[in-house]
Amino acid sequence: MKLVVVSAGLSVPSSTRLLGDRLAAVAAPAATAPEPAPADVRVVELRDLAVEIAHTFTNGFPAPALADAFAEVADADGLIVVTPVFSASYSGLFKSFFDALSATDEDALTGKPVLIAATGGSARHSLVLEHALRPLFAYLKAVVVPTGVYAASEDWGAQGLDARIERAATELAALMAGLSGLSGPSGQPKGRTPPSKRDSFEEVTPFAERLAALSVPGPSPAP
Repeated sequence: MKLVVVSAGLSVPSSTRLLGDRLAAVAAPAATAPEPAPADVRVVELRDLAVEIAHTFTNGFPAPALADAFAEVADADGLIVVTPVFSASYSGLFKSFFDALSATDEDALTGKPVLIAATGGSARHSLVLEHALRPLFAYLKAVVVPTGVYAASEDWGAQGLDARIERAATELAALMAGLSGLSGPSGQPKGRTPPSKRDSFEEVTPFAERLAALSVPGPSPAP
């Protein structure tokens, strides 16, 4: 079983990476319990891929390092995604990575368990989890863990953060273990065929036809 952490932290050391590591430290052993070996944890540092991400939008295809990162994410049994907060939302680097990923493989995150997390200088930005991150990954058709984790500067070393990490990571582990048990050899849920990539909006009934179908017959002419 593979757990991938996507960190958009820019500094070294990074509180964003630290939060991702702490979440993975709880989720990895819980996902495979009672087996003694924890899930295999891989980390994708977006800071190291910034140039390749930018070139993807101009070249139309990812460079080898970025393609490898896309493959890690697509093959993961679960994701932990962590971004610093910039201008009350996720960072541009974070959003660009997932934009490029979905352009390359629109179903890369379909049905995948994702734990959302963020770091910032003030607790005032904690709603970024609900107004930015959760809608983004719902749009990408991921299964977003109910509990997100936001860590402000004052949270490090304070009471409460450990409990939030434990709860969110345990929820992610439960989803990973549950979906793994339902999957067949191909990675698809047992008894189900892979989802169609056909867009449900491709076939649109013209508005005039819909309106005609709803038209109410007029009054009958007088005899």
